Amino acid sequence: MARYSTSEIIRDENRKRKRSTVIIPVPTGTSEDVYIQTTSPERLDKLADIFYNDSTLWWIIAAANNLGKGTFIVPRNTRLRIPDQSTILNDIQTVNNNR
Repeated sequence: MARYSTSEIIRDENRKRKRSTVIIPVPTGTSEDVYIQTTSPERLDKLADIFYNDSTLWWIIAAANNLGKGTFIVPRNTRLRIPDQSTILNDIQTVNNNR
């Protein structure tokens, strides 16, 4: 699942190819979400690898918890919501298809 899978390839005024803008909403909470409490500093990419088997999906955890602005490190004693992977995909598609 790529973060830009819902974006289209378009051409700008100079005929250069680029991707259209993708809006990534804050993942809505569901009963499928997992909650954890970090006991030591953790990295977003490592958590994504543990929960999604794909370290490139760190941005899902970051968006759900308002993290990842300048660092992958999650401080000790932070409560995190790990969203259901399919829910965020559906949210991204819904938001971007309805604009």
